[in-house]
Amino acid sequence: MCGIAGIVTRDGSAPGPAILDRLAGALAHRGPDGGGRHVREGVGLVQTRLAIIDLDGGRQPILDRDGRAIVANGEIYNYRELKSDLPGERFATGSDCELPLHLYRRYGLGFVSRLRGMYALAIDDPLENRVVLARDPFGIKPLYVCEGPFGLAFASEPQALVASGLAEARVNPAALVQHLQLQFGTGGETIFAGIRRVAPGETLVVERGRVIDSRHLSALPGGGVEPGDAESLLYQLDSVLMESVDLHQRSDVPYGMFLSGGIDSSVVLAMMARLNPRPVLAFTAGFPGTGVHDERGHARALAQAVGARHVEVEFGERDFWELLPAVAAAMDDPAADYACLPTFKLARMARREVKVILSGEGGDEVFGGYGRYRTAMRPWPLGKPMRRHGTFHDHDIVRIPLDGWRDGLAAAERAEDVAGRSRLQVAQAVDCADWLPNDLLVKADRCLMANGVEGRVPFLDPLVAAFAFRLPDSAKVHKGLGKWLLRRWLERTLPAARPFERKRGFTVPVAEWIAARPEIGELVARQTLMAEIGKPGAVEHLFRHCDKRTGFACWTLLFLALWHQRHILGHKTEGDAFDALATR
Repeated sequence: MCGIAGIVTRDGSAPGPAILDRLAGALAHRGPDGGGRHVREGVGLVQTRLAIIDLDGGRQPILDRDGRAIVANGEIYNYRELKSDLPGERFATGSDCELPLHLYRRYGLGFVSRLRGMYALAIDDPLENRVVLARDPFGIKPLYVCEGPFGLAFASEPQALVASGLAEARVNPAALVQHLQLQFGTGGETIFAGIRRVAPGETLVVERGRVIDSRHLSALPGGGVEPGDAESLLYQLDSVLMESVDLHQRSDVPYGMFLSGGIDSSVVLAMMARLNPRPVLAFTAGFPGTGVHDERGHARALAQAVGARHVEVEFGERDFWELLPAVAAAMDDPAADYACLPTFKLARMARREVKVILSGEGGDEVFGGYGRYRTAMRPWPLGKPMRRHGTFHDHDIVRIPLDGWRDGLAAAERAEDVAGRSRLQVAQAVDCADWLPNDLLVKADRCLMANGVEGRVPFLDPLVAAFAFRLPDSAKVHKGLGKWLLRRWLERTLPAARPFERKRGFTVPVAEWIAARPEIGELVARQTLMAEIGKPGAVEHLFRHCDKRTGFACWTLLFLALWHQRHILGHKTEGDAFDALATR
């Protein structure tokens, strides 16, 4: 896991060292174990390294015998298998990230189809005088680009492009509306005007500072549903899960997992316990003294059932106010997902013992877990599109037009509604296009990388996804429950999980904490962003009456105000959220 960045100039000049220094400096938190750079005419690449595999020899950039160079962020889990498929090839390192370079030399732009892992990478090919950028099909690892008179620049985080001076700290109004209504952005545009995401599964060819070719590798298989009897499907599920978790545990450093007690993390725990001779190290967050469900008791029982070592991390009101500025600073692509709060603290605590964490992200999307999927499955006119109403649908707070906030989702719905797919598959594919990469995976990437921890997601493995997506709808949703096949597997493998009991949704009690300190509303209202978008007096009124109905709107405004302070105005303050918002 690392940070990568680079420039491809239009005039063929070598990028200056000062700009490369700024890019590397802005990504230093992603790579506390070292860094490197590669410069030639027209091209400059930098990398900051979090050493996971081949600790001593895996430094980047890595060069081949013809002078091609690679910088990569991520893990290629099948690197051992790929090496065995390249007899006679000479490898300079034991790093998994060297393999894409050899595959590119042999197979050209089709090299990405052979990779099983998470990655954002750049290959400089001086023989063709081009740079190739590629991102994994689910978008687990981030990659952003901007263009200008200088050419094209890329980085693992948009804040690095701003810090380098190659992009402006300027808000994209259309994306801001999406963040207000959805909590995340859709498609390629980001909240920074002029910076866009490389799409999940996209490969770009850049020559002389311009994109000349773009190709796409889908995360989800083509075709419709594949039938199968229950016992056969359970056997196949066990096989693909075991292989994926085994691959995701490949590491030269200690690893553990995040255990929420839900279906997905319980499955990961059960499989890790099967595969590891030593006790699994599991971390669980809880919210003591609040009105939300505390999952630590159930997670503790699961850990005891498999002999895992269980670390419980309390997240309270004090943590909320004290950590918010650091979380907003880390979330430069500002997905206002309140799960970023416990994720950030869990990563901070986990870093004391491990550098790699496995988690259950992606289980709902590929196995059909969300309640909104069950609504989408209903025939017309009972079936309804997902996310019909935005956060401020019932709140007369914002004075800027909120039109068009759903355009990106509608585009994804049209694009994913392909022949042969069931309504459930379409809904899953829509979530995999935007919600998953632009919310859940952004949250995990930024919160873990800010604390020097690599996150791995075995449900988002190509073979797991190919199996799960083409399951019959009845193996995903049955008797009003999602993830039916996963539940059946868990019932056999880890009965203590009680998988057929109704589970409470994961909630962070942000409304309770904000309601206890309504004076924060005045500070939020005074911020530059709120003055531009909020109606006079409406923001303070919202915070004075914060409750379950209005809590998420309050949280969204608070988070975006802190984000704007840091990433647009450039304020870097010490202290809690009150201190940060008091800075003028």
